[in-house]
This record gives sequence, C-alpha cells and structure tokens, in this order.
Amino acid sequence: MLKRRQFITAVAATAVLPIVGARAQEGAPLPDMILGDPNAPIEIIEYSSMTCPHCAAFHVNTLPELKAQYLDTGRAKLVFREFPLDRVALGVSVIARCMGEERFFDFIDVMFRTQEQWSRSEDPIGEIKKIVRMGGQDPDMVDACLEDQALIDGILAIRLAGDEEYDISSTPTFIVNGENTAGNMSFEKFDELLRDLEGNV
Repeated sequence: MLKRRQFITAVAATAVLPIVGARAQEGAPLPDMILGDPNAPIEIIEYSSMTCPHCAAFHVNTLPELKAQYLDTGRAKLVFREFPLDRVALGVSVIARCMGEERFFDFIDVMFRTQEQWSRSEDPIGEIKKIVRMGGQDPDMVDACLEDQALIDGILAIRLAGDEEYDISSTPTFIVNGENTAGNMSFEKFDELLRDLEGNV
C-alpha cells in the first residue's frame, strides 16, 4: 500500500498538472458525490479511475440498469470516489469536480463513453477540450480547472484515504455496506448481492 508521501512524490514526478503540494498529505477529501437517495439502506462506494477501461465498462454497461432498479427507487445509493491511477485520470477528475455537482455525473458518463478517444490520444487535454466544447462549455475552463490546487489536493486526499481505509489495489473497487468487492461486476451479480443484503437490512 502506498504511503501518503510515496504517492504524492510519484504523482508530482510525472504530472503535467501543477505539482502536488504537501497539503494533499494532510488535506481533507472532497465531499462525496452521490447517486440516489443519500438515506438509502444499502451503500455502494465505487473507487474509480477515469482512465480505467473496466471502470468505463461498469458505467456504460452496468450502471444504467443498477440506477434504474436500485438507485432511482431508493433501494441503494452509489457513492462515487475518485481513485486516479495516473496523471490524466487525475486531470479528468479535477475537471469533473470543476463542472459542479449538477453536471458532475453527466460529465463522468460522457468521459467514460468517450474514454478511448481521449485516453489514447497523444494530446488528451486537447481531446477533452473538444468534448467540453461539444457539450456547450467553454474549453478554456479546462486550463483553469487544472490549475485549481484545492481540487487536486482534495481528489488526492480521497485516493489516499481509500488506500488507507480499504487497501484499494485496483479499480473499480466497490465497498458494499462495508464489504470490499474488487473488479467490474455485471448487473446480475450486483442484483444477486444487493438482494441478499436487502434481506439483512
């Protein structure tokens, strides 16, 4: 498990973003982003990296049905927590937070659906700006967002807290009512797990 100083050093050494300061080592994680009723009896925490293909597969193939059957009906809630595995994932996470709470999940959805387009590009930030422009936003906001050190520190604090609390080693990892479940799961697997939990809550 990476310690705070090791992770900060690794990110700082490779980042095209502003250098991550020591504040992230002691910084507070940003508030959780939640889909569904915050008071729902079942909590699904998702640790996700924006450049992770398995995370994209979950959001594109599994989440829509999970949302329809469990999140929109108040049976469960999804708590999305950033766990960037590289500097590009960190940058996309920063931009998503910069979009604001109302646009956050819509932006995350678009970025996962277009992941191959920007993540494999020689200029991922340029590709992201194109996507932002197509969504009706000013692409210049991307540069401004990537300079927001408070967002960078807060996202890294989420990543570090998840590493320390749940020993996350891969993405996506789901913490379902406190139990660690690593790897992308089909809706059928989620449905089976959540139905078992409903009998115990």
